[in-house]
Amino acid sequence: MLKKLFNQKTLFGFIFFTMVLSTLFVTVKIFQAPTVADQGELSARVKGDYTLMLLQCIFGTLALLLPSFIAKRFKIVIPSGMIVAYAVFLYCAIYLGEVRSFYYKVPHWDTILHTFSGAMLGALGLTLISFLNNTDRIPVYLSPLFVAIFTFCFAVALGVVWEIYEFTIDSLFLTNMQKYALENGTPLIGQAALADTMKDLIVDCIGALAFSVFGYISLKSKKGWLERLQ
Repeated sequence: MLKKLFNQKTLFGFIFFTMVLSTLFVTVKIFQAPTVADQGELSARVKGDYTLMLLQCIFGTLALLLPSFIAKRFKIVIPSGMIVAYAVFLYCAIYLGEVRSFYYKVPHWDTILHTFSGAMLGALGLTLISFLNNTDRIPVYLSPLFVAIFTFCFAVALGVVWEIYEFTIDSLFLTNMQKYALENGTPLIGQAALADTMKDLIVDCIGALAFSVFGYISLKSKKGWLERLQ
């Protein structure tokens, strides 16, 4: 009974519904929020904060539909375990992280998510190259070591793209995705302003490396660990 109630379709429906409601809620709050916080309420959210939330909620809603689109468009079988992990990550990063302010309320929330995302992107890269490695249209066999290196580079590259995205959004909309300022708006100075971005890149590499090693051992020893994730 529990398995019937809690399945992939139910999970996606819950997260999609949450994203849509959050988008509507944040849209209303943008018009109500002040442009600049009052001196007595430095921790209050302003229009820039809600603009960031709106962008993230819209992005999250669209991103949630991406695996289904890719699977149908390119006829790729994406492991169900990866899809569930992807959906849970979006929920934790966007709804809990931005809308519910877990990035500020929960210690190391951002670090945990970036480490997890590095491993998840590694899984995506491994799935992609495994698909190419097994297709008859490309008569080339890729060694487990090459697959592991590609997996690591693929995940790290997407992690860098995400940091570029954060920098771009912060520059255009005066948001604080890179956490170059405190929650009350006080700007950080020098190396402190770079700490969040560099920490994100480092833990992305750690997560990607961990999954790359996992994938290499699974392929090299033919233990079938990757198949069990599906």
